[in-house]
Amino acid sequence: MTSSDSPENAAENPETPAAPTGVAAMDWAAASADPQYRAAVVDLLGALAYGELAAFERLAEDAKLAPTMADKAELAKMASAEFHHFERLRDRLAEIGEEPTQAMEPFVAAYDGFHKQTAPSDWLEGLVKAYVGDSIASDFYREVAARLDSDTRALVLAVLDDTGHGGFAVEKVRAAIEADPRVGGRLALWARRLMGEALSQSQRVVADRDALSTMLVGGVADGFDLAEVGRMFSRITEAHTKRMAALGLAA
Repeated sequence: MTSSDSPENAAENPETPAAPTGVAAMDWAAASADPQYRAAVVDLLGALAYGELAAFERLAEDAKLAPTMADKAELAKMASAEFHHFERLRDRLAEIGEEPTQAMEPFVAAYDGFHKQTAPSDWLEGLVKAYVGDSIASDFYREVAARLDSDTRALVLAVLDDTGHGGFAVEKVRAAIEADPRVGGRLALWARRLMGEALSQSQRVVADRDALSTMLVGGVADGFDLAEVGRMFSRITEAHTKRMAALGLAA
């Protein structure tokens, strides 16, 4: 324990999270008694599961663009981690009595549409897409996780663990910009396009799923109010700006 983590300083630290209340203080057995909450969690796990499966497919495809054997191997390792995350979500859906394919199906069109509209033209665009797109999605799901029951929250946070793509992408993109500064402008435009598409797709998915939208705007799991939704997207945008800086790109 560092000095900043000591009990004496915890009360003075504004970052110390408040103790969970409401559904966030319950386990799955208690929280799932509410059918609307259960439906929201099934939607959430279904969306996450298909997102992880799509990420696995995308990383495997991106490996074909990798310039070296070492880069191919690195992407293959990350793809394997994404598939393991998918398996955990699929197994959890089955464990709670849901058919995984049916839970994922409502989100196939949105994910596939996003990937079709943002197909990278080269290796660097693929790296930026994975880093920016996956990070935006992870930020969104972490925001939602704070309102989930303890069992579901633990699973969601576990499958959002970094597979190593972030550091790998930053290293490769910064090196490419250093070698040719003109690359930076092109990739900055690409990242802004990705940000817009990712947020649009997220908003459309939530709007189409009543249980998920209720969770966000209130009424399920001590959900966000409309003002908090706005603050949530502001936080996601701010995190995106910081990641762009880490890449050496202008937001």
